[in-house]
Order: sequence, then structure tokens, then C-alpha cells
Amino acid sequence: MFKKNRPAADVTPQSVPEVAPELDHSTDARRKSGPTPRRSDVVASNKVPLVTDDRRAAAKAQRAEMRKQRDVEYQAMLSGDERHLPYRDKGPVKRFVRDWVDARRNLGEVFLFFALAMMVILFVTPLIASDAITIILMTFLYGVVLVTIADGFLLWRKLRKALVAKFGEDVDLKAQRWYAVTRAYQIRRARLPKPQVKHGQYPS
Repeated sequence: MFKKNRPAADVTPQSVPEVAPELDHSTDARRKSGPTPRRSDVVASNKVPLVTDDRRAAAKAQRAEMRKQRDVEYQAMLSGDERHLPYRDKGPVKRFVRDWVDARRNLGEVFLFFALAMMVILFVTPLIASDAITIILMTFLYGVVLVTIADGFLLWRKLRKALVAKFGEDVDLKAQRWYAVTRAYQIRRARLPKPQVKHGQYPS
């Protein structure tokens, strides 16, 4: 009749799993590192000045870089390396003009020597000769100047036709004319970039 009371289940501390409290590491990290920096402070710290405070050092570095670039360009003008030539000498059109001028025997190549010799002669002649001889020499000098100009005109006339046939009507003929004439009046050994063709070896 009487129900026996069942003994209560033994509850021991081992039967209940212990849950370790989670630690808020972010809160601890912020507490350790101090207050959160403002956005304006972070942006200001990331800025790098475009101009260094040491202007003397910056100018020295810039001069060194420019000197290095000039050395590279000069070596390219000696070797004919198209990759490192100055801007005014770059491109297939400029290369064509140079090769055409260098392949031709131009009177402008020897005009400088002739002009220097005539200046010496005209300086000495009045001391040892009559005025008539001086006038003859002056006339001869002006004649050579006119012949040299005519030779430059013939050079450009042929070169212009070759440029149009090679590159079409869009080529800047005015710029190429000045480039060709100034090169034709330079001594061949002193030309830069150095000639890459021999006399008579015209570009195709």
C-alpha cells in the first residue's frame, strides 16, 4: 500500500558541466592600448609630404638622376640604341632622315673648315695684298655660301619625296626639314647620334 520513496538521484558537481566565461579580448585589447585614435589623427599620420624638408638633399638627388639620364642618352647616341635616345631623335622618321643625310656627301660637312680658312686669309690679305684681291676673295666666299645653300635645298627636295613615299603625307615635313639641314651642316664625325650608315648607303 505504501509506496516506497525512491532515493533522489545523486547530483554531484561532476555531473554538471562547467562553462567557462568567455573573455572579451577586444575589450581588453582596447583597454590595454589606450583610447581609440580619432580618424583625423590616423589620416594625418599616413600622409607623406611630397616635398622633403631637406631641399638640399632633394636637389642633389635630382641632379644625380638627371646626370645619370644624360649619360644613358649620350651612350645611346654613340651606339645608335633607339630605346634611350633623346625625344628629339627618337622614332623611325628621325632615323630615316639621319640615315639619308649621312649617306649623302654634303657640302655643309666641309663648309665650316672652309669658312675658318677664309676668315684667316681675309684677315691677313689686307696686310700683304691689294684691296682688289681682298674683294675677289670676299666674292669667292659668298659664292661658296650660295652653293652650299643650294646643295642643302637639293638635299631637302630629294629627302622630302623619300619621306612622303615612305611615311605618307601625314609626316611633319617642316620639323624634318630643319632636322635634316642642321645635321647636313655638321661635321660627320661630330654628329650625334653617330652615323650608322656609310656614304651611298641610303635607307630603303
